[in-house]
Amino acid sequence: MAKDKILKALAAARAKVEKLEAAMAAKRNRLLARVHEQHGFASLEDFINALKQVAKGGGRKGKAKAAGGKRRKRAVITPEIKAKVKALAQAGKTGAEIVKETGISLPSVQNIKKELGLTKARKK
Repeated sequence: MAKDKILKALAAARAKVEKLEAAMAAKRNRLLARVHEQHGFASLEDFINALKQVAKGGGRKGKAKAAGGKRRKRAVITPEIKAKVKALAQAGKTGAEIVKETGISLPSVQNIKKELGLTKARKK
């Protein structure tokens, strides 16, 4: 008798587990069906294609591409640009302001200022 009771309780527990597993599977399927919306894709197919691109190594690695998908050409640092950087730096302009006016990168501006002796020496 006790054995029958235990077997019935075990069967009931197994049935309950199966029911819970089915409910969890249904919920997971509903969530997966909408995952593309949560990540800003119009369709699940678009989302899957984006995942495939990333898996191939075709995804963006944290950097935005230049407008039109073309790489920016390196700036040619001419004596005129150096003179303009020097004048702007002596006028008290910040590096960011100099970048906007000259069209060269901030590291280039810093290198020019260093070359012209317009930076303060580091204290040790």
